[in-house]
Amino acid sequence: MEDFDIDKGNEKFKSGIWKKVLKEFGYFKELLVPGILLGGLTGALDVVQPKMTKYVLDTFVKGRDLSNFNASIIFTVVFLLITAVSTFFFIKFVGHLEIKMCHRLRTKCFTKLQSLSLSFYDKNAVGWLMSRMSSDINKLSSIVAWGVSDLFWGFCMMMAVIIAMLGDSHRLALIGLLTLPVIVLFSIYLRGKILKAQRRVRKINSQLTASYNEDIQGAKTTKTLVREELNAKEFLSKTEDMKKASIIGILISSILMPTVQLIGAVGTALMIVYGGISVVSGAITMGLLVAFFSYVTQFNAPLAEAADLFAEFISAQAAAERIFGLLEEESEIKDKDEVIKKYGTALCPTGEQMPPINGSVKFENVSFWYKEGEPVLSGFSLDVEAGQTIALVGATGAGKSTIVNLFCRFYEPKSGRILVDGIDYTYMSESWIHENLGYVLQSPHLFSGTIAENIRYGKLDASDEEIIEAAKLVDAHDFIVKMEKGYDTEVGEGGSLLSTGQKQLVSFARTLVRNPRLFVLDEATSSIDTETEQKIQSAITTVLSGRTSFVVAHRLSTIRNADKIIVVEGGKMIECGNHDELMKQKGHYYELYTHQFISEEQRSLNINS
Repeated sequence: MEDFDIDKGNEKFKSGIWKKVLKEFGYFKELLVPGILLGGLTGALDVVQPKMTKYVLDTFVKGRDLSNFNASIIFTVVFLLITAVSTFFFIKFVGHLEIKMCHRLRTKCFTKLQSLSLSFYDKNAVGWLMSRMSSDINKLSSIVAWGVSDLFWGFCMMMAVIIAMLGDSHRLALIGLLTLPVIVLFSIYLRGKILKAQRRVRKINSQLTASYNEDIQGAKTTKTLVREELNAKEFLSKTEDMKKASIIGILISSILMPTVQLIGAVGTALMIVYGGISVVSGAITMGLLVAFFSYVTQFNAPLAEAADLFAEFISAQAAAERIFGLLEEESEIKDKDEVIKKYGTALCPTGEQMPPINGSVKFENVSFWYKEGEPVLSGFSLDVEAGQTIALVGATGAGKSTIVNLFCRFYEPKSGRILVDGIDYTYMSESWIHENLGYVLQSPHLFSGTIAENIRYGKLDASDEEIIEAAKLVDAHDFIVKMEKGYDTEVGEGGSLLSTGQKQLVSFARTLVRNPRLFVLDEATSSIDTETEQKIQSAITTVLSGRTSFVVAHRLSTIRNADKIIVVEGGKMIECGNHDELMKQKGHYYELYTHQFISEEQRSLNINS
């Protein structure tokens, strides 16, 4: 597997990606704007405290004038109430903004994943995608929602402090602000290094998530191959890489804030020295010096926090690049604009009725490749009449599954055409095929829930009677009713509580309840026992009648009744005919069938003996 966004490019603060981020947050102006304004108000109000301290020291302590004492207490209480209310609503608005942004991005990413073609999933592991849907979105929403608000809070506080300082003493203000350019230059210097480190951390984190997913899904394989120790070592190696990358990232990020604080402390020290001399000489009051000390402390606090936030924003940029990389991923299967205008998309249909499918299929000189220069099909042509069953036979890698995937429009021909009922299917909606398609895989996947819910997954409005009828067609009804809860039996995650044969039968019933016009069986009987195969084979004969079907065969005995058997080799059709015709030719199919028949007879004799 490969990651479609693999940390390429230079380590720069990219304004383009942040414009996209802010555009997404702009959908919640009713939360973003009040949150930012309240943050700014809270920051500006903070400058009142040093002013009050100066007034108290110079008026009540030094001047011993208590005439305004009661008024000062009332003012302080009102000030604290205003600050508390603005802080409460600030937290409320920004908190809601974070949650809604998470919801919006997750919905958009999930919708995008639903619309992408199978080739995307061939190239990207589930773990990489899970990382985007969870940690990347959480990180981006949290940092941007709180970060932007905190930055505006800090900006308003700093502007209020600068105005107050300049209003009280120009010289003290200049000394207090002396270190500001040094802090800005140092922050710019570190930002590239922080981004590079954070990108590496996010990349390794995705690899870890993918490893988690694969190890959990492949637990049985791990046990049977006795790979526990090796898997543990491999995972330990990844976690070690994660630890090292995280430590490096933290070290680089951690340099920023203490350095900013240290540089700010130098400015504070200079101001105290100069201010102390001025107080002794009588040039300024003690209240003014204390107020300036509070000003500088307040001024340095958002500066230090801004430096820390900058490191967080750099980290969030790496997450944003990955999220928008997914959102901007183009599907290889695209409906034409005029088709979308008429029929809409699978996720947003217009309601316009598409023509019913009768079932004739035609491959016209179709060529296809997954990688340029490595053809899988070359000039493949095939005519299928409506209702015919076509069996595909050949060695692994011959192109059987590719033919099926092209027929299902999971992929599209690189050259040539595929016609369904005489219509080039690229001139119809992608859903035209999928809504009329029944597909049974070699390894069936069931969803967590009951047997009835899994069968109904193929047709959400199916009645209980339809579900039972579908189960009876594939001879699944008997084993289902023997279970303690019958159709309400839980199947477990991925169908883990059922046997392979039982899962396959439920999968068949799920497909049949849709009553599809087109049918695909991809080696659907290869992983089940002979008795269960006989049950399914009996149902297949009935079910496929009148439906256009493609069967990828593993056991050749199961396709003897197919209307056409296509032998595929090297992406080309080398033989075509029904079972009797191909046996008379004594060609490739004859050799495959007789070899497999002899092998099965020998196994049967060995078992009986």
